Amino acid sequence: MSTALARTRRETARTPGTPGAGGTAAAPLAPGAGLWPALGAVYRAQLSRARVARIPLLFVATFQSVGIMVLMRGVVDGGSGEEARAVVAGSSVLVVAFVALNLLAQYFGQLRATGGLDHYATLPVPPAAVVLGTAGAYASFTVPGTAVTAVTGCLLYGLPLGGLWVLAAVVPLAGAALAGLGAAMGLLAPRQELATLCGQLGMSAALLLGVLPAGGLPEPVRLLRDLLPSTYGVEALAAALGPRPHWGEVALDLGVCAAVGAAALAAATWAYRRAAVR
Repeated sequence: MSTALARTRRETARTPGTPGAGGTAAAPLAPGAGLWPALGAVYRAQLSRARVARIPLLFVATFQSVGIMVLMRGVVDGGSGEEARAVVAGSSVLVVAFVALNLLAQYFGQLRATGGLDHYATLPVPPAAVVLGTAGAYASFTVPGTAVTAVTGCLLYGLPLGGLWVLAAVVPLAGAALAGLGAAMGLLAPRQELATLCGQLGMSAALLLGVLPAGGLPEPVRLLRDLLPSTYGVEALAAALGPRPHWGEVALDLGVCAAVGAAALAAATWAYRRAAVR
């Protein structure tokens, strides 16, 4: 019996992760969550949080965009003119810029300043899931305000409502591009105040370069406008609101917007990894 007991003790000591004569081996950690399950969890959590905290700000963003269209009504031509389409499309995408760019830059800047990134760093989720889930929640939150602004602008300027279905592509693509840019600015800014400043400057650029008709802008300003991620979403929506839209141009603008959005989200993911290890 003593021989059998000694044999059992020797086998127990050789078994990994089991207490024995040779000490206790560390238990293996649970595998990390996959990208899509983690992305869904982060998205739902952020959407629930934004539903309570961001409703007043969304109202402000929508009211601001509608007010800009009312002010521009006495400056640009009505009907189906190019300037009217540019104002309506730019004001609609401005709602996305206010939430996805400005507020997201402030949010990630606050997380970095207060140590909130440490909480996400301890979770078994990929960095891309944190960035994509948060960006998707903020972009989704802009859908009601963007739709209200676009419908109001079409009625105000006498534009056809048939092309508004393009918003189903413009909002997620422009939202991804602007949210990725906002997240990158918030994560790379060394101070929270600088993140807030960068978000405000980005929204101001979306206002000045997106709402104003491109035909009256100087050539250097047009080049800056082409560098703004939301420009291609504005161009796609403006083209769709015309009496005879060129759908090839709309598809091209949406494709460029998707490519810029993917690059912006990749930059935000890199910025998150860089900020999380500091």
